[in-house]
Amino acid sequence: MNLDDFSDLIERPDGSVRRDAEERRERLLVPPGALGRLDELGEWLSAAQQSVPVKPVDRPRVVLFAGDHGVAELDVSGRAAGSTHQLVRAVLDGSSPVAVLARRFSVPVRVVDAGLDCDPELLPESVVRHRVRRGSGRIDVEDALTVEEAEQAVRLGMRIADEEADSGTDLVVLGDLSVGGTTAASTLIAALCGTDASVVTGRGGTGIDDLAWMRKCAAVRDALRRARPVLGDLLELLATVGGADLAATTGFLLQSAVRRMPVVLDGVVSAACALVAQRAAFRAPDWWLAGQVSGEPAQAKALDRMALTPLLDHGLTVGEGSGALLALPLVQAAAALAAELPERGQEAGPREEKAESEESESEESESEEATA
Repeated sequence: MNLDDFSDLIERPDGSVRRDAEERRERLLVPPGALGRLDELGEWLSAAQQSVPVKPVDRPRVVLFAGDHGVAELDVSGRAAGSTHQLVRAVLDGSSPVAVLARRFSVPVRVVDAGLDCDPELLPESVVRHRVRRGSGRIDVEDALTVEEAEQAVRLGMRIADEEADSGTDLVVLGDLSVGGTTAASTLIAALCGTDASVVTGRGGTGIDDLAWMRKCAAVRDALRRARPVLGDLLELLATVGGADLAATTGFLLQSAVRRMPVVLDGVVSAACALVAQRAAFRAPDWWLAGQVSGEPAQAKALDRMALTPLLDHGLTVGEGSGALLALPLVQAAAALAAELPERGQEAGPREEKAESEESESEESESEEATA
């Protein structure tokens, strides 16, 4: 497998449709610019859907790729190494932030075990059946995966994207469940952006202390030394310093762009995978939105490289796709406004028509009473 082959498969959203959407926007009663970024979102959705006016986002889904990372053994996270299955269980039980938000917004959640380090019996078969391997290697001293496992993980992500597109999902909120994942993600971003470990290393969603941050920074530095020699082969890069969940997420993003299925990115892990995917196919980021600012310096660097501006900045560091899910109502609002606001000179809308009909019926009734 050569990820660069995706460059020939991915097209940009339809430019002519976007121009039609922009022209329609100029005809609306609400002045241009009055809706701020919602105008841009509506036009982007029109181009992605190839539809003017834009269609409502009725069938979104949260997709979370889960995996454990061996580098967590270095105490670079506030959670114990190998404990990602507990995060998965919280999502399935409905007690995690993303589960609460998804329930509130009536959005289904799908969890995919790409590389959890736990007994499969601890979780439902629907979650663990896709597992590529149990955990990932310690990237500061060894490869996360073999190249064959990395290809298997990428193909897993592609398969999940196809399943979602075939089932009618019209927008994906993408997130991750991992312990040690931000260390691997920061390494990928540093390698692809040509920067140092200290520039990209953050404190993760658990808010690690200074000593843990120093350990994390050292792990990223050592992993970077191993990553730089393989930058010319993206699959080998994912095998060297990525992980099964990151490789699967990269495959998912690439195939989603092939299938013209929009994706909202969450935090630093999805940003790192998106950066790998962009290196493979430069048009792919046109199908993605950045949901939120996570506070991770690596995420900011990756999004800047891809020219993606986050929709929200609420200081949310919990991960799990929660920040991206919070951006979903904004995207749905943009679609509704772009589709339903009347154009200048347009006939009365549904409410006005109903009022006129009721007024007409009242006049007819009064006329009949007078005749009687």
